[in-house]
Amino acid sequence: MKERNKEGTVIRKKMQKTAVVEVERVVRHPKYHKVMRIYKNFQVDDPQDQCQQGMRVLIAETRPISSNKRFKLVKILEKAGSKK
Repeated sequence: MKERNKEGTVIRKKMQKTAVVEVERVVRHPKYHKVMRIYKNFQVDDPQDQCQQGMRVLIAETRPISSNKRFKLVKILEKAGSKK
């Protein structure tokens, strides 16, 4: 099975060892051809509690860790509040 990676923003960090990451996709409507942004939230395993709200992170699909957690934190891409 190929491991799927996604890039997103941490929107909630109120649980221990878990962060909620929002991933944005850009798709074109099949009939009307309008470009749409689709957002989806994923609960991510963060064992070292290193995420903070607003960080850009890379997450990867993994085995089920709990009833809702199917992704793990791979790398922090950008700290909260810093722009490149």
